[in-house]
Amino acid sequence: MSYAVDPRVDTYIDALPSWQQTICREVRELVHAADPDVVETIKRTVQPYFVLDGNICALLAAKTHVNIFLYDGAIVADPDGIITAGHDNKTARTVAVREGEKVPAAPLLAMFRQIIANNRAGGWRKLKRES
Repeated sequence: MSYAVDPRVDTYIDALPSWQQTICREVRELVHAADPDVVETIKRTVQPYFVLDGNICALLAAKTHVNIFLYDGAIVADPDGIITAGHDNKTARTVAVREGEKVPAAPLLAMFRQIIANNRAGGWRKLKRES
């Protein structure tokens, strides 16, 4: 897949241990596969974000895992139970992937597509008010 990369995101990923690089690159591919118009950037000084009409997700490498923050206002369904934290969070939930675990690609791709659709419909805050 061809997409525009932000070299600052490359710098963030390249500095990680190889297992975290693999996870981050796979998530990066998935979010761009969800929609060709996704843009990557850096927010909060160093954290990679993927945006399209609002935040979709962000990456944060921790010592024992990589956090994938989903900016969905907890309105995107999680039928596969991949959310690991933030179940009651009003802004974002988290999927943590540890060394040796596989990225839950199909469920994440579905969630990314729904978050993008929600962003294009005015964002999760607007959609929550309407429901």
